[in-house]
Amino acid sequence: MQKNLTKQIIITVMLLIAVIALFQFSDLDIFIQNFFYNFELKVWLIDKDEPILKFFLYDGMKIFLILIAVAILFSLVFLRKKRLIQEYKKGLIIVLLSAIFVPLMIGSLKAISNTPCPCNIVNFNGVYPDIKVFDSYPKDFIQPSKAKCWPAGHASGGFALMALFFLFKTPKNQKRALIGALIVGWSMGSYKMLLGDHFLSHTLITMIMAWLIILIIVKLTQFKQRQET
Repeated sequence: MQKNLTKQIIITVMLLIAVIALFQFSDLDIFIQNFFYNFELKVWLIDKDEPILKFFLYDGMKIFLILIAVAILFSLVFLRKKRLIQEYKKGLIIVLLSAIFVPLMIGSLKAISNTPCPCNIVNFNGVYPDIKVFDSYPKDFIQPSKAKCWPAGHASGGFALMALFFLFKTPKNQKRALIGALIVGWSMGSYKMLLGDHFLSHTLITMIMAWLIILIIVKLTQFKQRQET
């Protein structure tokens, strides 16, 4: 299992590098984002202030993910002697750590990046040039503020749920958990793309980073378990 996990981590790192390179050296992001913007009306397909979608795919989803983490923490602390909790303890710890560290690490990376959102760039009626993550701004460009749009912070909470794969014990349930997490993550990410807050690459890279962080968490928990036995 350890060797297989190490192999998965290496493959995920290689995939992450390949995807970053693909979007860095192509205009695929702009090409895709063009479908979500009305150039005549200068508006995005979804209005940021549309209340129903904002509740279900932004505010409400954040609350839902926080409640899941709180419920797991409560179970591990106050219900730890229950047979069901004991049986799934390892998986619950992995999910809890993922719910904490995936958004934390993605958010930290986002805070130090200086990459603009689609709605910020001149292609979509903004003021920023189209700067990719490893590009430098033109010397004559004065930034109104630091851009913090890479990777996708909002979707990271949804993709953290991919850790549920390691909670369940049967392949069927693991597959269901992974598909469900991907649906949640991509629903959150697509929402932000359709209102101009993120490019496709931002969400895709967040998904791969989230899976990498989860694999590392799993490996570290297995290492700690081996040390204790």
